[in-house]
Amino acid sequence: MSFSFHKVTLKKRFPLAISRGVRYDSENLFVRYEKDGYVGWGEGAPGGTEGASTADEIQTVLKEFIATGIEGFSIQELYDRASEMRIPPCAYVALDTAFWDWKAKKAHLPLRQLLGFSRAHTPTSVTIGINSPEVVKKRVPLLLDGTTVQSLKIKLGSPDGIEADKAMFEQVVESTKTYDIKLRVDANGGWDVSQAQHMMKWLAQRKVDYIEQPLKEGEEDGLKTLYNGRALPIYLDESCRFSHNIPAFAPYVDGVNMKLMKCGGITEALRIIGTAKAHGLKTMIGCMSESSIAIAAAASLTGNIDYIDLDSHYNLAPDPAEGVPMVKGVTLPFDIPGHGAILKQEYYA
Repeated sequence: MSFSFHKVTLKKRFPLAISRGVRYDSENLFVRYEKDGYVGWGEGAPGGTEGASTADEIQTVLKEFIATGIEGFSIQELYDRASEMRIPPCAYVALDTAFWDWKAKKAHLPLRQLLGFSRAHTPTSVTIGINSPEVVKKRVPLLLDGTTVQSLKIKLGSPDGIEADKAMFEQVVESTKTYDIKLRVDANGGWDVSQAQHMMKWLAQRKVDYIEQPLKEGEEDGLKTLYNGRALPIYLDESCRFSHNIPAFAPYVDGVNMKLMKCGGITEALRIIGTAKAHGLKTMIGCMSESSIAIAAAASLTGNIDYIDLDSHYNLAPDPAEGVPMVKGVTLPFDIPGHGAILKQEYYA
């Protein structure tokens, strides 16, 4: 059994602006796990809100965890130990996904098949960040022309207020008139209750599918007010990181958005899916600043998920990994043993 760690800078085609700030390039950590002649790949994307701010921090905590002894333990047992040790989710995800990739390769099965899921079939959203109407007008054709994209997720919650949100959204509507495209909105906690109520009614009149994270993390009490008489389905993102978060919010939302970087990997994502469905909620899976490695792992779950937002690798120039093309709007991993993606050799040789 051996591990190697590889830091790679992911360069974005377009910066991603959300309510909390602008995300530019990021340095991610890739983990190569080899045992019994099979290799598993995992990826960690640093995030201050997820407990580790740099690739170096991720590498340090993972080496410390491995040094505690991992031979002979199940993937589930190792995830639970990492949780007890408070290993940041955006760090542990790199090990968890590498373990699952390795396990599927050893079983000679695609990961989604090992997990009991059908092949991905639901189209992904592609995200456009907070921008001026002028930028939106130029950006939309760059995102859609020559692709099979079928839905856009629009980031709102502008620091300049809801009038800026409306101006941007109206330009998105105008710029997508010639495309057959669905629209979704993510406020990333950028509104208060009254703003969210107003915007949800306004957006519902413009045929938006749902609203994601309308209120700030920590202000979930407002969901009770927002849920009654809601004009759009409500999905939680930042407010729901783990399966144990779901019961408290279940009566006041329509669904939850899981991310491997938030929950720590495939192991907890499976628990989130089960818990959400047990509470009658719909499910969504999203991403942060990730390459095809993490996207492939997440896409292995999508045969049983209602909404998909796995698009960050399409915004990289270049993607240091490969294995998850878009096929008829679907983020579709190669149907080979494992999660389907590998880090290109020039990034680790």
